[in-house]
Amino acid sequence: MSEVRDNLQEGEAGVRGEQPFPDQVRSTEATRPDLHGLLTTSHSSSADISPSPSAESGGLLSLPWEILIHIVSYLPVHFVVNVLPKVCHALSNVGQDRTAWQLRAQRLVGSRAAFPVGPREDFDWPGACLEMEQLITCWSGEVEHVARQNQEDEERREQAIPQDGEPGVGGQDDGGEGEVKGVGVAVQEVAYGADEAMEVAMEGEEGEMQHVLGGDQVARLREELEDRLEGDAAALMEEEMDHRRVFNVNEGRDALLNHQEDLPDHRNLGNGQHVEARSPSPPPALECITLPSGHIAHVNSVLLLGGEGKVCATASRDWNVKLWDLELGSLLHTMGRQGDFSSHRGWVWCLASQGPLLASGGFDSTVRLWDLQAGGADRALIRTRAAVLCLSCQPDMLLAGTFDKQVSMYDTRAAAPLVKSIRMHSNAVMCLCADDKYIISGSKDCTVAVYDRRAGKGLKRLRLSSYLLSMSYSGCEVWAGDNGGMLHSFTMQAGTFKAVSQFDVGHTALITGIHRSSGSLYTCSSDCTVKVHIPCAPPRTLSTLHYQAGVHGLSVEAGVLAVASGDVRVQIWRPRK
Repeated sequence: MSEVRDNLQEGEAGVRGEQPFPDQVRSTEATRPDLHGLLTTSHSSSADISPSPSAESGGLLSLPWEILIHIVSYLPVHFVVNVLPKVCHALSNVGQDRTAWQLRAQRLVGSRAAFPVGPREDFDWPGACLEMEQLITCWSGEVEHVARQNQEDEERREQAIPQDGEPGVGGQDDGGEGEVKGVGVAVQEVAYGADEAMEVAMEGEEGEMQHVLGGDQVARLREELEDRLEGDAAALMEEEMDHRRVFNVNEGRDALLNHQEDLPDHRNLGNGQHVEARSPSPPPALECITLPSGHIAHVNSVLLLGGEGKVCATASRDWNVKLWDLELGSLLHTMGRQGDFSSHRGWVWCLASQGPLLASGGFDSTVRLWDLQAGGADRALIRTRAAVLCLSCQPDMLLAGTFDKQVSMYDTRAAAPLVKSIRMHSNAVMCLCADDKYIISGSKDCTVAVYDRRAGKGLKRLRLSSYLLSMSYSGCEVWAGDNGGMLHSFTMQAGTFKAVSQFDVGHTALITGIHRSSGSLYTCSSDCTVKVHIPCAPPRTLSTLHYQAGVHGLSVEAGVLAVASGDVRVQIWRPRK
């Protein structure tokens, strides 16, 4: 019996007891938080004022079109999309040239990778290039950042004058061999950062992603790191013990840890003293914060809300759903009806939202609806016939996949919300996604099914060698993660659903969460990792984050990444301001 099935049975057993979760009595508040300002996305746009071309026929306007395209290919995407149309009317046409964007995308993913994985017709090439450049900038800078951080720490140590008679780090009687062994964790840290970015940077010698880091720079940086490690072992051990940085939300300091305390093989110093692994610092373009420990059990799901990554909701096995203000790093509200001790009467397993509506599904066989514009007030309670394992909110419909093998459709505006229940699987429905035409669901029976909403019938059913636990549907592509750590890609075009390929991206256990957009791919797993990829074939992994416990879910919005791990923590990665 798999881990997921064990969790389902354990959760439903807890529901039958109908006892409030311990230490979970919540004080009622006189007023609910005002979420309207946080959840309203501003869509301000400036007018596109393109100056007329000069009457003079010389200069840039006289260059052949091929040369113009070649020049523009070296400019940042945001400059091409936002600045050039206002500077030169002639160059504004470059932003509409599909061939130029396709060539640029190929440079970003590399000559040996296919992009996009799905159909190329109507693909958003500028948007994909913009996302990929931002992803590379944010997530492939570990090498430079670690080297710079080590240099700064070395300079600080040189300025510090040790006291006479003060024993050295790790003891003076252990000998050089013991001191070198004691820096094993520091070596792992630098090697981790180098491996993650050098995989991308080294390929620059073959014409791929040259802007990240040149081959000569990589070799020079590697030599500097090795010399620094060999020549200053004792100082690195001192850094290991004394220079851990902890983010303090209330004081507003930048987070420098990504909670990778589970780096393998914690090392011991020569005198037997235990040294804990220090998490690698986040890339310089990102900051990381850890939300205060608001839950007392594992967080099963996290969801960013509002379109700007300023608010997030968390769902936990402590039976509660909580709202968080990410600008302040503080708890906004714990959901619940008047008189209830918790948001649900069992584990809360999944979240979904559409506009001001937030839906949570739990092992108490209910879907609860919360009004975000009313400060998270209770809006409705929908009773299902089994534990709710996945949700999808559409503008006109709420979809729920349940343990009793069904996908149910609800109209949240109606007094009797159930519209229809469909059964296309022979086991629990583990994940689903949808749009206005199709519902795609994955089940523990190792099948993927497609339901045509307009025709009101099943369209296709594919059998796999494993079962899917997470799914992301964007454009014409569907990406999913299975119970063995493999990624699967499918296409959905003109009523035809096809399996494209499957990829091994390094996960060794259940892929519990996935987010795919035109230029980014994020995955998380119960193997205690989160990976950031470019969504090409095969996916190019830019970074891997390590955690102490299995990661249960992730959410991505406006460049912000929220991660829910099994150690009751929720971590937020976002671009530095």
